[in-house]
Amino acid sequence: MTTEITKTNPEGESSIYQTTESFEFAQRQAKSLCESDLVPTSYQGQKGLSNCLVALEMSKRMNLSPLTVMQNLNVIHGKPSWSSQFITSNILGCGRFKNFDYVVTGKDNTLSVQCQAIRLEDKKLVKGTAVTMKMAQQEGWTRKNTKYQSMPELMLRNRAATFFGRQYIPDLLLGVQTSEEVVDIQPIDVTPVEVNPSLRKAKASAEGAKNITEKTDDFGF
Repeated sequence: MTTEITKTNPEGESSIYQTTESFEFAQRQAKSLCESDLVPTSYQGQKGLSNCLVALEMSKRMNLSPLTVMQNLNVIHGKPSWSSQFITSNILGCGRFKNFDYVVTGKDNTLSVQCQAIRLEDKKLVKGTAVTMKMAQQEGWTRKNTKYQSMPELMLRNRAATFFGRQYIPDLLLGVQTSEEVVDIQPIDVTPVEVNPSLRKAKASAEGAKNITEKTDDFGF
């Protein structure tokens, strides 16, 4: 008897959730993948089963091998994120550009990196947003990630490639952030600060005394 795992995936479907048959097939694929030692740890075992389904969905939408997606899709703080190498490989392999390059200027605090390439559609030179050390410092990336101190040019290259990809191939990235973006995001604490009760009482007393003084002045006393 032939096992269900060998059944051919339904043709012409762009999502594992499109039909019951395609989802059931994806579940069998995910079960097989999560039992392998060759997939990253976040996809292994019963806990990795749901991650495998996400990877299968993304691989189907992007027309890539599931293993390619798994090797480049990192789960950080519960969020999926692409590796920077994956962004660069997509730019180089999408067939939309030629002569892709990094333009590096300055050094230390004036270091700047910008990506550029010839777009084949119109033969136009297109440039991504320039990424500088000043930008990294202002955005708080250098405080969050010490690699900006030990290997600044590489980190700026990764960021520059990410910006270029966001600008010119957003459809290939499916809106997923890079690992650096997830790590570098600085959460802002908007929790109201509780004022010490004694300080609040002292402030109220001071304001009350001020009001009494102002009223006394009004009567000329």
